[in-house]
Amino acid sequence: MIIKEYSYPRGALIGNPSDGYFGRTIAMTFANFHAEVLLYESPELEILPDARDHSVFSSISALADDVKLFGYYGGIRLLKATVRRFADYCRREGIALHDRNFTIRYASNIPRSVGLAGSSAIITACMRTLTRFYGVAIPKPVFANLVLGVEKDELRISAGLQDRVAQAFQGLVYMDFNKDLMARQGYGRYEELDAALLPPVYIAYRGALAETSDVYHHDLRSRYEQRDPQVLEAIAFWADLTEKVKAALLARTPSKIAPLMDANFDRRALLYKISPGNLQMVESARSVGASANFTGSGGAIIGTYEDEAMFQRLKQKLNALGIEVIKPAITPPVGD
Repeated sequence: MIIKEYSYPRGALIGNPSDGYFGRTIAMTFANFHAEVLLYESPELEILPDARDHSVFSSISALADDVKLFGYYGGIRLLKATVRRFADYCRREGIALHDRNFTIRYASNIPRSVGLAGSSAIITACMRTLTRFYGVAIPKPVFANLVLGVEKDELRISAGLQDRVAQAFQGLVYMDFNKDLMARQGYGRYEELDAALLPPVYIAYRGALAETSDVYHHDLRSRYEQRDPQVLEAIAFWADLTEKVKAALLARTPSKIAPLMDANFDRRALLYKISPGNLQMVESARSVGASANFTGSGGAIIGTYEDEAMFQRLKQKLNALGIEVIKPAITPPVGD
């Protein structure tokens, strides 16, 4: 038995980063890049390394560059933590698992550390292979919670539900993380939206511009817990922007979305110092008429453009700065 599963990067359209604070967001997954996990039955349980897990370097500077790009740990820890979380879930739910072993390996071409949810994509693909190997069905909202638990509880990575919900459902997803609803049922209200309703969307990224999400989220979390009025107002503001974008999509008035995306970033910039490189990327995109918002904590932006001529101007402007620009191929939703 050979099982291969894929998961895709997430582009946060609007509402980010309110998902970690009982807010609302809209996000999408796109197939320009992917993480894949391959699993096959074997005598012993084995997790194989990827290139990013290697420990041989050509020089001390090569090691330093590798750590800067990939951190001190590769993806094996993601797979180990996912297998453990899956086993714990099945034990807790009284699901008996067969005793056959497997070998598992992963690969990913999702740009690292630019806010495209590359780590959670690896975990999501791994969790899908495990559910297929053991024949376990997990509802998508619960699946997203499990993936978040791998990162937050097993690996102590600062994270919110948005990325995991988007990757569990795929396509274009509206998410409401209402506090009372989350407490009552353990997850929010998630709605699949028709991606065809979107205006033309681009994503731009450059790894050298990555911000450290742990630092950003730690600062925002501490201010939120201290009930900082500026933070509380921003969370409500981002949630309201999400409702306005959803309404514009359903009303088929996509021209209203661009200023809302700009407003999302602008409010964020009031709360947290944006690095000069990230600010330049946003301002450069806007200089040709496109909108621009962070997809995560920095390193990549998402926005809308009017037509092909504007897209080509955008691409020329950002490429000159060493920034890649793509048209995201939005994935179809995952079937029930």
